[in-house]
Amino acid sequence: MKGEIRMKRQHKKETISHLLYRLVMMTIGATLAALSIELFLVPNEIIDGGVIGISLILDRILPNYAWLNFATLVILLNTPFMYFGYKQIGKTFMLSSLYSIVVLAVMERLFHHVSPFTTDSILATVFGGAILGAGVGLVIRHGGSLDGTEILGILMTKKLPFSVGEFVMFTNVFIFTWAAFVFGPKQAMYSVLTYYIAFKTIDTVIQGLDETKAVLIVSDRYEEVSDAILNRLGRGTTKLMGKGGYTDEQKEVIYAVVTRLEVTKLKSIVYEIDPNAFITIMNTQEVRGAKFKSAIH
Repeated sequence: MKGEIRMKRQHKKETISHLLYRLVMMTIGATLAALSIELFLVPNEIIDGGVIGISLILDRILPNYAWLNFATLVILLNTPFMYFGYKQIGKTFMLSSLYSIVVLAVMERLFHHVSPFTTDSILATVFGGAILGAGVGLVIRHGGSLDGTEILGILMTKKLPFSVGEFVMFTNVFIFTWAAFVFGPKQAMYSVLTYYIAFKTIDTVIQGLDETKAVLIVSDRYEEVSDAILNRLGRGTTKLMGKGGYTDEQKEVIYAVVTRLEVTKLKSIVYEIDPNAFITIMNTQEVRGAKFKSAIH
């Protein structure tokens, strides 16, 4: 079309300092994961889910060749997922993941001859799972991955009637069932618990410890409420226009984001001004921008 302006999507180039920071954090994360695997999980015959779990099982049942070990297996099993999933995950994510996986493999070899921290299965489950989750979480938070299972899930769910989460769950059920035959039912149950602890720790590392809440407030005294939230709580507000479904009346709706520790004070402020106010409080995944700070008032 004549006069049409074609806009090319511009990708902001990553600075060297930011790249180095990401590499350092991914190195720390992969090192923590290797430490957990070699000094907590493997000595107690406990595994994790995904490619790491499959690699640990294969390392146990395959012939003990010098070159065929966990480090080699985790690279070999992850590489096809990275290759076939390149278009889905992008070049940066793929290279970051491959870097993290190689660091994991190298550090696993270095920790291989170090004495285990504990031979108590319960302690190994709790601390091993937490350290593994912290390591994996650091890698994910800074743009990489140590497990190609989810990438495979993205590819498979395009042709199968499953979500990525369901695919990963089915895969891990198979892995832990397999572990029950290889390591025994008791160790398989410890492995499931380890996976759960690691999963929760990953969430904490990725999302951070500062839990925030999104608040919607419907009040006839919205101006006073909004001013009080700003002046007494130090939080900005956004005014939205709503309409009552039953009364069909126009209503001002106040939107604000506060920390978990500020929720009680916010409710006190609102109900002090308008006892009939309607408040909805929701969890938020992440808050960025607008100079939001996790202040405690």
